[in-house]
Amino acid sequence: MEIDLNADLGEGGAVDAGLLALVSSANISCGAHAGEEADICAALRAAVERGVCIGAHPSYPDRSNIGRRAMTMPADKLQQSLLSQLSYLRGLANEASATLRFVKPHGALYNEAARDITLATQVAAAVKTFDKTLTLVGLAGSQLIRAGQETGLNTCAEAFVDRAYKADGTLLPRSNDGAVIHNTELAVRQALSIICEQRLQTHDGKVIEIKADTLCIHGDTPHALVFARALQKRLGEAGIAIRAHC
Repeated sequence: MEIDLNADLGEGGAVDAGLLALVSSANISCGAHAGEEADICAALRAAVERGVCIGAHPSYPDRSNIGRRAMTMPADKLQQSLLSQLSYLRGLANEASATLRFVKPHGALYNEAARDITLATQVAAAVKTFDKTLTLVGLAGSQLIRAGQETGLNTCAEAFVDRAYKADGTLLPRSNDGAVIHNTELAVRQALSIICEQRLQTHDGKVIEIKADTLCIHGDTPHALVFARALQKRLGEAGIAIRAHC
C-alpha cells in the first residue's frame, strides 16, 4: 500500500523545512493569500533538494483573510487572477529549477469549488488554459474532481487527516468547534482509516466512505511537524509507503 502526503507550504510558516523532509508533495503558495516571495522561493528550493513533487496553491486574492473568506468574482476576473498566480509561481519555479506538477486551490476557493460545479468548472478551465498537463487536486468525491475529469484534466482526490468532516463528505467549517483535529493520535487514526478502510467517522459520529490518493497536513498549525513525524512513523509500521501521486 502507498499514499501521497502533501502539505501547504511557502505561506510563511516556521516548519516548512521540517515538513519537506516528511511529505511527498508540496502545495506552494502563489502569494495571493499568504507568504512573501522569499518564503515561496525557499519552499521551492527545499522541495527540489528533497525531491518532493511541487504544485501550485492558488486562492482568492485575499491576504487579509488568508484566503479563507468566500468571495464573489466574475468568471473572467477569477480566471485572470488564477492565471496570474500560476504564472507567478511558474516563474519562480523556473528560477529554482523546479517543475510544477499539479494545482490545488486554497481555502475558501477550494471549499466552495468542492460544492459548486459552476465554480469548480471555472477553476478547472483556468488550470487547463494554463497547462493541460497539470493534475487538479480536490476534495475526494467533490464537484472539483468531477469538473476536472469533465474538463479532461488528470485529477487527484484528497482527504484531510487533521480536519473534521460533515456527513456529506465536506469539511466541517473552521468556525465550528472541533473543526481542526489537534490530538495527534486521533489524526493518525483518521489517516489510517482513510488509507486502509477507505472510510472515516464524521464529526457527528456517522461513518462515510472516502477514497483518497493524497492526504493533507496543514503546515500552519502549531502541531504540524509533531503530527507529520508521528504519521510517518505509523505509516511505516503499517507497511504503507509515502509516494507522490503526480
